[in-house]
Amino acid sequence: MHLGSIDTATSDLISILLGITLSAACGFRVFVPLFMVSLFSVLGHFSLPPGLSWLDSEQSLIMLAVASLLEVLAYYVPWLDNMLDTIATPLAAAVGTFITAASVPADMNPMIQWTLAVIAGGGSASLIKGATSFLRLGSTATTGGLANPVFSTLELITAVTLPFLAMTIPVISGLTILVLFVLFGNRLRAFLGSKFTGLWTTRSY
Repeated sequence: MHLGSIDTATSDLISILLGITLSAACGFRVFVPLFMVSLFSVLGHFSLPPGLSWLDSEQSLIMLAVASLLEVLAYYVPWLDNMLDTIATPLAAAVGTFITAASVPADMNPMIQWTLAVIAGGGSASLIKGATSFLRLGSTATTGGLANPVFSTLELITAVTLPFLAMTIPVISGLTILVLFVLFGNRLRAFLGSKFTGLWTTRSY
């Protein structure tokens, strides 16, 4: 195989794994990961894939900074955090799908592009957002929301860390996200399957 083809394939793989990691990060905070990437790109510390080049502008940076600040602060307001989850869950899935789709090579088959984007990008963002929303509801029910700021802080730290890892070690971070996505998806499917089986057995009696 020609060295140029190998370099191109490697670059394409890195772009895809970058997109998947950023999509997963959006499951913790929708706008913070995009702000992080935009900041590093505007400062000249990171080269974006062509599909995400719109993040490399001061206008995008300012808009994402404002959106990120509002999002972060809102999650520290009691009860408002739970309300935000109902909006942020489908938004995270949509943004995650878009980021992964924009990160893949321009010449990729559209069917493969959007299948990968929906499953790996939107799927990882949805699973993470769904899991964090469930934990926050449990915290609200058991502590009256007193422990929610702790969850919000941990989510924020992860939302900041994942984009940094995506920009520095995209292959490792992307593959790790994919492995965790598959493992968690299998666990969730097994859990739901056992619940439905138990419900069906109970009703049959």
